[in-house]
Amino acid sequence: MSYFSELALQYIDGEWRSGSGSWDIVDFNPYNGDKLASITVATKAEVDQAYRAAERAQGAWAETNPYARRLVFERALKVIEEREAEITEAIIAELGGTYLKAGFELALTKDMLRQSMQLALHPEGRILASPVDGKENRLYRKPVGVVGVISPFNFPLFLGLKSIAPALALGNAVVLKPHQNTPVVGGTLIAKIFEEAGLPAGLFNVVITDIAEIGDSFIEHPVPKVISFTGSDHVGRHVATVAASHFKRTVLEMGGNSALVVLDDADLDYAVDAAVFSRFAHQGQVCMAANRVLVDRSVEQEFTRKFVAKTASLIVGDPADPATQIGPLINTLQAERITAEVAQAVEAGATALLLGEADGAVVSPTVLGDIPADAAILRRELFGPVVLVVPFDGEEEAVRIANDTPFGLSGAVHTRDIERGVRFAQRIDTGMMHVNDGTIADEPIVPFGGEKASGVGRLNGDATVDAFTTVKWISIQHGRSRFPF
Repeated sequence: MSYFSELALQYIDGEWRSGSGSWDIVDFNPYNGDKLASITVATKAEVDQAYRAAERAQGAWAETNPYARRLVFERALKVIEEREAEITEAIIAELGGTYLKAGFELALTKDMLRQSMQLALHPEGRILASPVDGKENRLYRKPVGVVGVISPFNFPLFLGLKSIAPALALGNAVVLKPHQNTPVVGGTLIAKIFEEAGLPAGLFNVVITDIAEIGDSFIEHPVPKVISFTGSDHVGRHVATVAASHFKRTVLEMGGNSALVVLDDADLDYAVDAAVFSRFAHQGQVCMAANRVLVDRSVEQEFTRKFVAKTASLIVGDPADPATQIGPLINTLQAERITAEVAQAVEAGATALLLGEADGAVVSPTVLGDIPADAAILRRELFGPVVLVVPFDGEEEAVRIANDTPFGLSGAVHTRDIERGVRFAQRIDTGMMHVNDGTIADEPIVPFGGEKASGVGRLNGDATVDAFTTVKWISIQHGRSRFPF
């Protein structure tokens, strides 16, 4: 794979260079274990160089005509469209993503770049009235300056660009720290795309490293004003704590424990299709995935029979095979973790309606039923191909169970009565809820984010403008003010 040999470097101030650390991050193919690349880690010195380069470049970029800034994203979109086949291969090799997953991620990425073209022109000022005679109040939208982005391994191209592209479009500079399991697709590939698109040097930098090397320096550094983090709630809490202690704003997109709820009047065949996709897309490694499928007891037997049958029919194996629907998890440690969670749940009393097996990083689907109400597995995120089927008696109990989790990212409800579904959705403590659809959705102008431990802040559309700009008040006294002394 040429991308992995070509892009196994740091990208700082428009230059491709090696890190100066004493050890390497090794990039593996999660399906077959092949070594894709070795990348010498960036140190605190390189983190500082990246942020200082961003700081130097940002001022001129913010003053650049937004129509000129927009052209960079038009060219970046063209680069992706021209390289789609190669990028697809990279997603399959580095992430273990299937062809279906790669296509889904690329479609989301292209939509985000199209939206970023519009965001470049989006910030608007306001003129507000004043109680003081002769005074004019102007509010200006200004870029925050430099944004630090920490991206995850599951959708690294899209979820990285989800913050990077809008932040750049709004006149900021960006430093990215990708997840160490996806340093190319989630990091240096993005740098290559923007380099080819003509983004001026220094505005976007990539440091491939680990907290074992740099500690909290990526967050603590004095240059970035906003830290955008996507990942687990455990790490997100730490990011938020460190950032707050340095008076930095954060955008936190964290985990989920979404429920897809099947009410007694649902179209069961359609609900089965929605539930299977919502749980098993990208092997369940999606923050919005339906960990729990809640089913009204009156239709539980029929739904569960159809759901287990469809789940058992999913094709598991090599993600490079276009027929594969379930590929590997990101690494064998994740596979071992998820199989251990299943074993613990069964030991605690759950019934395996379908029991998957692990082969390296590949784990076939598991469906669990009869889960004890106090089981820990019901309340935490399952980042793998395991789903919990939970019966309920009536809407009140469904609402209680759906909300009985520290997370609140996404969810779905299925019913033939649309307004009943909307009323139900209003009662669920999540940032997003979908009536008669899956739990996995992301649209470029609709605010995306969660409640509770699923995050702080929103991205997409106007929410992105709020995230990556600041408001400046300038008042003008056209007359003369009266002062008390």
